[in-house]
Amino acid sequence: MVSYKIMLNTINDVKNFVNIVSKYEFEVDLTSGRYVIDAKSIMGIFSLDLSKPIRLDAQCDANSKFIEEIKPFIVE
Repeated sequence: MVSYKIMLNTINDVKNFVNIVSKYEFEVDLTSGRYVIDAKSIMGIFSLDLSKPIRLDAQCDANSKFIEEIKPFIVE
């Protein structure tokens, strides 16, 4: 499992992020405060506070192609 902090600043960011995540079979969760949602759910993502970084937890390894695809959203 890998964890990163991500930012989804615009509606297009959310749409592009969900399109990327939906291509993969493994589970990806987003956590904001006490809320944990499925990252493949666009409606779930819009229920989160997108003004702050969100924690992403993915059930994959750090060398996965998935990590390369989501790099534009990762923040330190």
